[in-house]
Amino acid sequence: MIKIVEVGPRDGLQNESKFLNTNVKASFIKDLSLAGLKNIEISSFVSPKAIPQMKDSQDLVGLLEKEKFYKSVLIPNMKGYEISEKFEIDEISLFTTTSETFCRKNTNCSIDESLRRIQDIIRENAGKRKIRGYLSTVFGCPYEEMIPLKKVLSSIEKLFSLGCEEVSLGDTTGVAYPKQVRLYLKEIKKNFGLEKIAMHFHDTQGMALANVSESLEEGVEIFDSSAAGLGGCPYAKGASGNVATEDLVNFFQRNEIDVGVDLKNLVMASQEILKLLGKESNSKVHQLIKRKYEL
Repeated sequence: MIKIVEVGPRDGLQNESKFLNTNVKASFIKDLSLAGLKNIEISSFVSPKAIPQMKDSQDLVGLLEKEKFYKSVLIPNMKGYEISEKFEIDEISLFTTTSETFCRKNTNCSIDESLRRIQDIIRENAGKRKIRGYLSTVFGCPYEEMIPLKKVLSSIEKLFSLGCEEVSLGDTTGVAYPKQVRLYLKEIKKNFGLEKIAMHFHDTQGMALANVSESLEEGVEIFDSSAAGLGGCPYAKGASGNVATEDLVNFFQRNEIDVGVDLKNLVMASQEILKLLGKESNSKVHQLIKRKYEL
């Protein structure tokens, strides 16, 4: 069964300079849930100095904690974890990377330090919430270029050994291509069960859906996406947003895979947030449905 993890409210909005009202964000997330998305990463307990868009994260999570979808929040450090304990959250997401340079620019620490933070948080969590690990720059880094596959495999192993129950492999700058994805996944399959591996593709070079298709062929069933293709990375210049949820849902539907999402309602949810941001969707399917229904 395919699982879509909607990361738009966090990964999609964190790069937007225009601050959105907390109630607007809450309505956006509720509408995504009503469209059929069951797993939504709603925010991050990160320093507002680092990500100003997340400065209302506590208020936002408080508004949503009684909603009936599966909620996750990104936690950067122990301070963020301590905040998270105030709320009813199903899952916390923790972050590291394969690239030493990217890690220092993104989190101001080394990879080893990031792993110690993860270890401390997982120990403190003591099984109370599920743990998801993000591993970024898997297919390439804007500072170190190609990452050796051996390093990718050892990083995945480390996250599982620390206690992550699911690991999302991030194509942070959108440089992955199908042949590379196939090669990596064939090696990953030799060491880990793909039922615990998610793919997190950005669409910088228009390859995201091709990479999703390759991943599906290899046996992956968990995919991250962002409504309307919102997003990017503040530490990866030029990176586009995640694969658009609209395009991902359409891809599965066209391949006769039911993911339980109503495309029109999804587009309507995304359209409202786009109007406020003064942007057009990066999703071709979004544009098509928008014209069809005159949204």
